[in-house]
Order: sequence, then C-alpha cells, then structure tokens
Amino acid sequence: MHARVRSTARITPSLVRVVLGDGDLDGFVAPDETDAYVNVAIPPAEAPYDAVFDPQQVRADHPAEVQPARRRYTVRSWDPTARELTIDFVVHGTEGVAGPWAEAARPGDVLVFEGPSGGYRPDPEADWHLMVGDESALPAIAASLEAVPAGAPVVVRLVCDGPDHELELTTPGRLDLAWLHRTGVPADATLLADSLRDLAFPEGRVHAFVHGEAEEVRAVRRHLLADRGLPRAEMSCSPYWRRTMTDEAWRRVKREFVAAMEADVG
Repeated sequence: MHARVRSTARITPSLVRVVLGDGDLDGFVAPDETDAYVNVAIPPAEAPYDAVFDPQQVRADHPAEVQPARRRYTVRSWDPTARELTIDFVVHGTEGVAGPWAEAARPGDVLVFEGPSGGYRPDPEADWHLMVGDESALPAIAASLEAVPAGAPVVVRLVCDGPDHELELTTPGRLDLAWLHRTGVPADATLLADSLRDLAFPEGRVHAFVHGEAEEVRAVRRHLLADRGLPRAEMSCSPYWRRTMTDEAWRRVKREFVAAMEADVG
C-alpha cells in the first residue's frame, strides 16, 4: 500500500506531522484500536526501484544494502471522508531513517507501508485509565485519550525535553495530566516510574497503556505489577526504542529485552 504526502507541519521541536492522501488509501480500513500502526518502508536515496514498490518483491529481487528501512508508526488519525491518514514522526536531526524522511517530505512524495494493525483501546468498562510514555508514545496516547468514555478518570504522565515539546491533549474523560521534563542528567531515566510511586491511584479497576523508552517502560511495568498488584492482562506494555541504541541495533536485541522484561514480573 502507498500514499502521497499532502502536507507536513512541525508541531513540536521533535514531532513532524505528515498528512497522507491518494495512492491506495481508498482501500485503507482503520482498525478499532487506538494504538493502530502501519509499517512504513523507506528506501535508500539511490534505490534501484520505483518510488511505489512492493516491499516483498524488493526483498526477493534486491540485495540487503538497497532494501528499504522498516519502521512502525502509530496512526494519529484517519479521516474516512477526506481519505487522509495522519502520522506524527519523532525527529532528532539526521538521526534515524523515518525522522529525516518526514522532515524532508514535500507534497507529492510517496510513502509505502503495510498495515494497519493494533492491539489496544481504552476499555470502556474500566473504572479509570492510566497512560504513561514519552514522545514516541504521544500519538497513541493522544488518540487513546479521545476514546476514553465521558467522565472516566484518566491519569497521564508524559516525559519530554521541555515545555515547548508539550502538546494540547483533549479527552471526554476527566484528565489528570503531568508533563515531566528531562534536564540532561541520569535521573531523567527514572522520571516516569518516580512519578507513579507517590501517586494516589483512583478507586477501582485500571486499564493501563505503558509505552516508550525500553528501560523506562521496564521500570514502570515492574512498579505497576509488583508494587501496585496490577494484573498483567490489564496493561498494554511495549518498549518502542532504547537509549544509546540506534533503531537497527535495538531491533536486533528487542526480542531478548522483552523476554527479560516479561521475566521480571509475570
């Protein structure tokens, strides 16, 4: 599947919003999940194949050095009337692959992707909701907040680089939101877990969403399961990236890291 860039906008210093249309989007069917994602395929600059390509065919026909880089990105929103797909990309200058692509994208540029898929939506039967993450989880958290039942308590803790990295978030629920700002010290890695330790949890059953940097997610997961007694089934939890690692290095060790994380607390 592919689509073409209709517009781009830098919505924070570290997020670029890309709105896609046309291409194959007439066949796009958004899932019910609010963490819906697509697997984008970004070819190298001198790729010996067309801008519109079949990733499976390219894998079969071309050597590894010209294969497209594969990355998973959350669908921030889908407009079925305008047939527009919006994706927010985290950018850090020239680091990575998808971020620089989004920063350089211009109307008419092609993005090839597969999907969508997803696994989480706020449980309407839960008494309250907890959402924890960083910039990489912000699109899914923003989309999920919009699906919280009216009046339901929802506690959100988000870490970012400063006030100019914050986004306005809206929800029909009763929002308790705190932004935690990094200061460039080692203690930044514990901001999310520390923010939960003294938190007075609302009464009743919680449905949790915990996504972001690997070690931060691991610490939050351990606290919720071991210290708070949250049942594993009541939490969507996944590490999206790992500090000090490139995307490719993280992809190589992610399965082992997740297995070790799951072994911390069952």
